[in-house]
Amino acid sequence: MKTFHCQYCGHPLFFENVECLKCNSALAFLPDRLQMAAVEEVAGEEGLWRPRSRGKKQSTARYRLCDNHTKQNACNFAVPASDPNPLCVSCRLTRVLPDLTQPENPVRWYRLEVAKRRLFYTLGKLGLVATSPPDGTADGPIFEFLADMPGQPVMTGHNDGLITINVAEADEQERTRLRVAMHEPYRTILGHFRHESGHYYWDRLIAEGGRTEAFRAVFGDESQDYQQALQDHYARGGTVPDWQDNFVSEYATAHPWEDWAETWAHYLHMVDLLETAASYNTRMSIPGSDEHDLEEVVNPLETGYPDFNVLVEQWVPLTLLVNSLNRSLGQDDAYPFALSVGALQKLRYVHDVICETRSQVSTEGVQPKRETAAA
Repeated sequence: MKTFHCQYCGHPLFFENVECLKCNSALAFLPDRLQMAAVEEVAGEEGLWRPRSRGKKQSTARYRLCDNHTKQNACNFAVPASDPNPLCVSCRLTRVLPDLTQPENPVRWYRLEVAKRRLFYTLGKLGLVATSPPDGTADGPIFEFLADMPGQPVMTGHNDGLITINVAEADEQERTRLRVAMHEPYRTILGHFRHESGHYYWDRLIAEGGRTEAFRAVFGDESQDYQQALQDHYARGGTVPDWQDNFVSEYATAHPWEDWAETWAHYLHMVDLLETAASYNTRMSIPGSDEHDLEEVVNPLETGYPDFNVLVEQWVPLTLLVNSLNRSLGQDDAYPFALSVGALQKLRYVHDVICETRSQVSTEGVQPKRETAAA
């Protein structure tokens, strides 16, 4: 996620901020513009806000604050005044909330929505979700945030456009326990959202996009029994010899759908981290180049259709830097993966599919079809 700047005073802003620490302006994220903005209430127009201006000419744009901000203080997205939906484009994707009367659930819900908004931003920048859908509608997967009940455990997963998240994933202690128990080197809330969104977009971009045969040439035949494949994976403890040669993670070996979802999540990791580095004007010494020849990190979310080789060339040393910084603070590696030639081939395929989709959206002005298949 890039660092934003207050258009009123120039102070750096972060994605979750609600107030500028320098000029004390109220802040809101404007999804239709994919920008953070200092905003001010419009005199004589109850409940309406506009981007704040330093000049005499005031903005004519009008917004409302998301209902989940005004009532729950749980969102910092704004809603265009012409949009009849009281919820922002991210919050309206959540169909079921956990029981907020339970003391632990409001914080859990907030953490989940933060991760979902970050996912929405990346998908919006990639042209994969409508940032200003018409008539108060929603574009993207629908979410249910559920808690375990006696005899009714909640499984995080995707089915036919619905993503279910167990709210316990928002608890650091529980997430760490599961990460250790399931032998996972990486487990985060945002990682879950990215992975499950991969299943959603397999339906939209592969199944309905006419890419099934091309997908099978890279990932294998997804028509094999999915539930049986998962059972076999867990029965063997997830242990697959030499999985690193062709997969981004060990879980990706379970089934081609999981391979795609894991690879999709890693691609979102890559473009997000590169955008963050680019926003700090990071320059890297690329392996194989002159050590004094520093290359500016490209922002893949604002450069049209970046060359995949360039992204990888910058991604590898950048992850080494991030991991080294973490170790300097006594933390585990932030990105505990080493991508093989086989894994990079799959990442390239995801990259190509997304670029094709972005091109279609930009030239035709349409969003990809909604899904009908389950994954």
